[in-house]
Amino acid sequence: MNKFLRTTSTSHLLGAVLGALATVAVGTTIAIAAIGAGPVPRREPLARAIRQGLSAPAPSGVYAQITFTNNLIESSEIQGSDPLLTGGSGRLWWTGHHLRLEVQGDNGDAQLVVNGRSFWVYDPALKTAYEGTLPARPVVSSETAHHDGLPSIAQIQKALNGVARHLALSGARPEDVAGQPAYSVRITPRHDTGLLGTVELAWDALHRAPLRIGLYARGNSTPVLQLTAGDISFGPQARSVFSISPPAGARVVRLATSRPRSNRRGPGRSLTSSVTGASAVARQLPFALAAPARLAGRSRASVRLLRVADHPAALMAYGHGLGAILVLEQTGARTKPIQAPSGDGPGLSLPTIKVGGVTGQQLQTAIGTLVRFTRAGVAYTVVGSVPSSVADAVARGL
Repeated sequence: MNKFLRTTSTSHLLGAVLGALATVAVGTTIAIAAIGAGPVPRREPLARAIRQGLSAPAPSGVYAQITFTNNLIESSEIQGSDPLLTGGSGRLWWTGHHLRLEVQGDNGDAQLVVNGRSFWVYDPALKTAYEGTLPARPVVSSETAHHDGLPSIAQIQKALNGVARHLALSGARPEDVAGQPAYSVRITPRHDTGLLGTVELAWDALHRAPLRIGLYARGNSTPVLQLTAGDISFGPQARSVFSISPPAGARVVRLATSRPRSNRRGPGRSLTSSVTGASAVARQLPFALAAPARLAGRSRASVRLLRVADHPAALMAYGHGLGAILVLEQTGARTKPIQAPSGDGPGLSLPTIKVGGVTGQQLQTAIGTLVRFTRAGVAYTVVGSVPSSVADAVARGL
């Protein structure tokens, strides 16, 4: 995975969010009252809705038409048609340990396919498929998962009270989503939020299936990222739906997954290291570590040694919580610039900035900023849920 983070395209990094959204599942079972344009569930306290949802049977499968909204990046910085960058409509299938999600575009469909532990993601703009293997998970029977140790409503409420110290919860709001009785909840961080505003989740009131999940920037009522189900049906899906391969001619990139720590050098080496602290990490690096005590008004919170393809690198955090800024320093030869598109090809047109006499690249989104530059053989990456002016100030302070 470390190789993927170093070499993958910006569009795929953004598109990876799509796969994360597609894996969310929560639900509840309640009585229904036909109100308004579609069935709307009876209002229930959040703790009771969660308790009922934990005991609800999962559907044997799902088919849904979906809409993916992506407002992360200003349209002026996007060239061509790329469904991972511009959003679009598509379809989703799920049954057992199999998932397929596609977002349709003029130049081809973006695809995510999971079969057991194996998966692949196709980026039509780059005509590239990324393949990998998910970590093994302990096997738990559905009967055990739903009935052993099921918490009471009082226990759930106690847990919610604890969460409420850090997150503001709207409660379970009844509504009609895609013609299904649904509940939605809005979750808002209380402290150190950066540019993140709210996460909203809507789920089917009769099945453990998500119907909408959205991410909102602070102070903005329009979702930055949102995946919404339209027409939806429940039932097992044919295995042939998942027995597909990346399009012919696609370049295939194999994603390496991290392995347990090993004393051996080579691909078995862990991405993380137990070496922490500026002085200790600096002694492990082949370059001079730039680790100011403060950057852009934030104190240095941590310094940790990483191993990227078995090459030492340093990861620093400034500030705390979602508003923290991360700085990665590594050998410059291990990174590649984000390529601007040529002609009418799809991609990003990234602005450049001057950092200490060298030219860097800046990717500004609604919920954060990334800055990359290379100086004296050392590559620096600054990323955080902060405005571009703050990220630029951090880069110039290194």
